Amino acid sequence: MQRSTARILTTHTGSLPRPAALVQMMEGHDQREARAHPGFMSQVQAAVAAVVRHQADVGIDVLTDGEMSKVAFSAYVTERVTGFDGPPRPPAPQIEPRLFPEYYQTLPPVSPGLRACNGPITWRGDAYVQQDIATLRAALQGVAPTEIFLPAVSPGQIWFNFSNDYYPTDEAYIYAVADALKHEYRAIVEAGFLLQIDSPELAMSWNRAEFAEQTFEDYRQFVARHIAAINYALEGIPPDRVRLHLCWGNGERPHVRDCPIAEIIDIIYTVHAEALSFEGANPRHAHEWKIFQDHPLPAGKLIIPGVIDSLTNVVEHPELVAERIVRYAELVGKENVIAGTDCGFSTGVRAQPRVHPTVAWAKLQALAEGAQLATQQLWGQAAPARPRIV
Repeated sequence: MQRSTARILTTHTGSLPRPAALVQMMEGHDQREARAHPGFMSQVQAAVAAVVRHQADVGIDVLTDGEMSKVAFSAYVTERVTGFDGPPRPPAPQIEPRLFPEYYQTLPPVSPGLRACNGPITWRGDAYVQQDIATLRAALQGVAPTEIFLPAVSPGQIWFNFSNDYYPTDEAYIYAVADALKHEYRAIVEAGFLLQIDSPELAMSWNRAEFAEQTFEDYRQFVARHIAAINYALEGIPPDRVRLHLCWGNGERPHVRDCPIAEIIDIIYTVHAEALSFEGANPRHAHEWKIFQDHPLPAGKLIIPGVIDSLTNVVEHPELVAERIVRYAELVGKENVIAGTDCGFSTGVRAQPRVHPTVAWAKLQALAEGAQLATQQLWGQAAPARPRIV
């Protein structure tokens, strides 16, 4: 994994705005239904080619395919593993709606949810992950990024999003998922790309109703079990080819039931991933840069703090972005920081995304400009030019 030796590198969390035609084809559909559309792959290939060039053009160093082929960052698994043909189930109950009932009553009705697991989970996704890899490779022609990554969902996030009607315990369910997804993880790394494990449940599960009467110590044990499942799925993969993303859910809501990262950061450090991606711009978490004073970053790891918010249509000023980057760099070392975003801009396909596509790209440009300003402050010189389109 590339580290900054002369400037602050930039990246993001994975999902980016999709073209309107692709949204229309995918929105409201299971991944298998979307792929069955006769124009699916041609639309995806065109979208990936465009989004790769757009990332390079605005100054993103470590880029990806924008998750163009996925109906959502976790829901794509229904085509790649067996076992998810049960009835749709609404999301598990959460605590925060009890605290702000008037606010939650103003929100649109809860969707029917994702299909439950109702049978044995086995891997069947070789063709699909190789298709993602080939599409991204083709889109990279003429583009010179510093590195490339592909996101993949964590075993625990499948537990979080998909009800289990088949396995006798949560542990059995999660490890069955891990046994399947390890094939995807290895394929991404063997293709020469960085693997990003998307594992929001590590932090956001504290809001689930089942933890209402639990303590942080109880929750730490839960997080440790989920990290163990990730490490099991990553066996044989070098940590320097892996980055872990955790967050508190990409939703504009009060977030008062978010687990403070300080309560679990020491356990997060045990993941077999060199880079840790997390929210740092969300107003509920922007102060948490201080955790690295009391919980120093272990040797060999680097951080990808979110210095751009992914929930509002406010474009951050580059000077604020630089200020956020410098704070982290002064605590963990400038060579151990890659500037990122809090979460994805289109974690699930929707015709009306929270952040308008034109604004999302303006935010990413502000990210790149802020990284240049931070480079000037940290190295005392202008950032060296980086080739974008060749």
